[in-house]
Amino acid sequence: MAQIADIIKYEGDNNTFIWKHPCEDFNSLTQLIVHESQEAIFFMNGQALDMFGAGRYTLETQNIPKIGKVLNRVTDDKTPFHCEVYFVNKTEQMAIKWGTDSKVQYIEPTYGFPLSIGASGEMSLRAEDSRKLLLKLVGTENYLTQQKLTSFFRAFLMTRVKTYIAQVIKANSINIFEIDENLTTFSDSIKVLLIDDFASYGVALESFFVTTVVKPDGDKQYEKFKELHFRQYADIAEAKLRQQTDIIYAQTAAQKTVIESQAIATKRAQEGYTYQQERGFDVAQDAARNEAVGQFTNMGIGLGTMAGVGGAVGGVVGNAVNGAVGNANVQNDARTCVKCSSPLPENAKFCLNCGEKVELSMPNGIIICPECGKTVQAGKFCPECGRKLINVCPKCGKELQEGAKFCPECGEKL
Repeated sequence: MAQIADIIKYEGDNNTFIWKHPCEDFNSLTQLIVHESQEAIFFMNGQALDMFGAGRYTLETQNIPKIGKVLNRVTDDKTPFHCEVYFVNKTEQMAIKWGTDSKVQYIEPTYGFPLSIGASGEMSLRAEDSRKLLLKLVGTENYLTQQKLTSFFRAFLMTRVKTYIAQVIKANSINIFEIDENLTTFSDSIKVLLIDDFASYGVALESFFVTTVVKPDGDKQYEKFKELHFRQYADIAEAKLRQQTDIIYAQTAAQKTVIESQAIATKRAQEGYTYQQERGFDVAQDAARNEAVGQFTNMGIGLGTMAGVGGAVGGVVGNAVNGAVGNANVQNDARTCVKCSSPLPENAKFCLNCGEKVELSMPNGIIICPECGKTVQAGKFCPECGRKLINVCPKCGKELQEGAKFCPECGEKL
């Protein structure tokens, strides 16, 4: 027989969604204590009459102490006023595992080949509509745990999840080889589709995670497309690497050129000459290497050009040019007085400036053509006018008689 007043409060654990208090048919004035994150549903004569949130309440029943004892004798000491209390835990129940019981068949959207995959993960649930959850899933049971809830949902969950997995992969064109990097989007999309399914039972789907996707590793067709996929990305990566390498080489060459240019500029500044002067000096060096003025002409360089080189390099260039021209004159033009260095008219025997007798001294193998007066290489004919050069004095270039042992003009021994 019930006490005059009972105290009814939740005594279940955090893994329980609904728990029925063992005290039934309690008297009026019984105290009901409901904790935060809980709700209590009061049943009277088989009907869910009231729902209580957090707080303390006094229950009014038709069971009255002492008077009820007399009335109960008619019903074999059983009260005809049946009452009971169910507690609903409103906290979020986390780490509830789920997994497909068979492979999901679908057409891979990128390569268009049939594929079978499995999936598993975790979810968290919360009792949203206490009355609906109690009436639909609990009934007359004394409690509803996580394990019982997932067993209730297992059949419908497997059907829904497998369908939604195929739909989400197709709708988002998720490549099977890139699905792991899209698990967050994949999970959120499936969760949106499942929310209404759980809500119809009074349960809120707080979170849904796909943590593992089981791929058909070892399948020949799958491995073939897997190799094709990664070879494609390997080629792209290699091309990018070559491009980056070329850029680095180009940058390095450009930096080297800049550094060399800066070094040359610093050298010029320290030694006190400019780029134009340096180029003039280079030209003068090339000119000094030539042995005749004719070679200057072939190079497109005139004496006036060389004279125009001034500044710090001008003297050097001038000396180089004068030396080159002087050497050419000694070799190619003997018409200069050996005493006063005055120019001599062609075929002159005495210097018009100082009266010195002209003594021609020609290098070996060089003669003066008696026809055109040009200084030429000894040979059978003059390369300038074509005059026959046989029996010509090698010193003065005068024509000789056959058998002569001395030149009748200059006395040169033959």
